[in-house]
Amino acid sequence: MISSATLPAKPTLLTLEDKSRLKLFSGSSNSALSREVARYLGIDLGPMVRKQFADGELYVQIQESIRGCDVYLIQPTCRPVNDHLMELLIMIDACRRASARQITAVIPYYGYARADRKTAGRESITAKLVANLITKAGANRVLAMDLHSSQIQGYFDIPCDHIYGAPVLVDYLASKRLSDLVVVSPDVGGVARARAIAKRLNDAPLAIIDKRRQAHNVAEVMNLIGDVEGKTAVLVDDMIDTGGTISEGARLLRAQGARQVYACATHAVFSPPAVERLSSGVFEEVIVTNTIPVPADRQFEQLTTLTIANLLGETIWRIHEESSVSSMFR
Repeated sequence: MISSATLPAKPTLLTLEDKSRLKLFSGSSNSALSREVARYLGIDLGPMVRKQFADGELYVQIQESIRGCDVYLIQPTCRPVNDHLMELLIMIDACRRASARQITAVIPYYGYARADRKTAGRESITAKLVANLITKAGANRVLAMDLHSSQIQGYFDIPCDHIYGAPVLVDYLASKRLSDLVVVSPDVGGVARARAIAKRLNDAPLAIIDKRRQAHNVAEVMNLIGDVEGKTAVLVDDMIDTGGTISEGARLLRAQGARQVYACATHAVFSPPAVERLSSGVFEEVIVTNTIPVPADRQFEQLTTLTIANLLGETIWRIHEESSVSSMFR
């Protein structure tokens, strides 16, 4: 089920002059989201040819003049990450060589974000490397949603607008009128994110799960800080990958007496065995957004997908009009 975002469509969003200067193009990773954004803005997606040669190389050609235009390229760098990232870089380069006035890379999901610092010797900080690649390719601005860590904004040597899926998630949770609500962070690093959502949900109480990670994509839940007994617990994270962290957290909450457990995340990465873990019965509902398309074989009964198209479209319009983006989240 896909539900609508919170912002209504604007009836007279852009003047004719603005429409001719604003160009919106979609990569191949989430064309459905791009079409929704275009519908919100009241414009058509720009024509573009994308081909893959027999050896795997990508070819991109913009099929209309964009000279002097403000170009927005929508491309979440989700699975297959390397192909979609390379496609984005080629799109940026093609627009730069076509004399676009400004190129904004709209990246609803920023791949490689988890490698944002060195935790051991001789490691790469790939979040910074990807930022360098996007900048060097010719992007003038980046628009990203719910980065894994806020510090990634500083990795770009160009303006970076960082927006949040929280308004869409909060509006949906508020519409359910859940009683005895407690917002739970699945780890210490996500406390700020969970606190922000708890504040929007009438200052709901906060709980924190202390976990120790043994290896990549493997999490071990150790302890719960806070009270969830007899309450409706909402686990909040930026993404769900294999589902290990959030499902182990849900089991702990059930063991501690939580009456119901919901999971909320902006990015539905859903790497195996995420679907099996999330549909095992520990969650009443798993609520995600459509920053990453969820294919049919990864759908399950408890899954609810909310669209962030209106939020993304409003942000693009505000950037284009040079008005405040941060005021949307106050």
